[in-house]
This record gives sequence, C-alpha cells and structure tokens, in this order.
Amino acid sequence: MAGAPWFAEGLQFTCTQCGKCCTGEAGFTWVSDAEVLALAERFGLDEAAFRRKYTRTVHRDGVRETSLTEARSGDCVFWDRKKGCTVYDLRPLQCRTWPFWRSNLVSAEHWADAALDCPGMNHGAHHDAGEIAATAADDGLPV
Repeated sequence: MAGAPWFAEGLQFTCTQCGKCCTGEAGFTWVSDAEVLALAERFGLDEAAFRRKYTRTVHRDGVRETSLTEARSGDCVFWDRKKGCTVYDLRPLQCRTWPFWRSNLVSAEHWADAALDCPGMNHGAHHDAGEIAATAADDGLPV
C-alpha cells in the first residue's frame, strides 16, 4: 500500500485572479471538444470558425491535441489586461484545476516552485488531500 502523499494535510489556495497563469510566455491551454463547442456558442460561432480563430492543433507523440492560441504577447487569447478572463465561467478544465495539476503535486519542491509565480498558492481556502488528488487525476492536461 502506498504511503500518504506529501500533501496529506491538505494545501491552501484561493485564486486572486491576478492573471499570472494566463499571461507571459506562450504555452498550451488544452481544450476538449466539448469546451470548444461551449466557447463557440458563447461567441456565436460555428465550431469550425471558432477553431480557426481561437485554437491550434498540436501533435504530441502521434496524438492530435487542441490548444487555445495566444495573443502576440503570449497571453491567453481570452485574457484582457483590464477585465481579466473574459470566459471565466467557461474556462477550460486545465484552467479550473490550477494549481492542483499532477505536475505541481509531484513533490513539495514542485509545489513551491509553482507558488513562486502564483500569489494564491499557500494562502486562502484549505483543500483536503482527497479533493486535491481527485482534481489532479482529471486536471485537463494530456497524460
């Protein structure tokens, strides 16, 4: 039987909506087909038009994945520096599960590294280990 995770006592996190995870260097914001459809509906676009305007196809290990595009600055295409996330209620699973990603939970050191750029980590609401593990198991990131 495996031992308790390093975060067995839980962790604190409350999103400050600072946008640090939405801005800066370009990266990948993975979206599912269902998320694409919901966002397309929000913008009054058919799926194909939404995909052309707001997504890109990424080939990873022979698998096609879909990521949102970024602004020229590297910011998420849906981040507005004055308003914040313009699709907050429909943000992708990857965004909703931050910071409880598998990669951040590998060790206390990984968590601490992520917390350097996130003012909500280690502050605010307490999340128990069970909730954290369940979130990480379906964090919206490709395996």
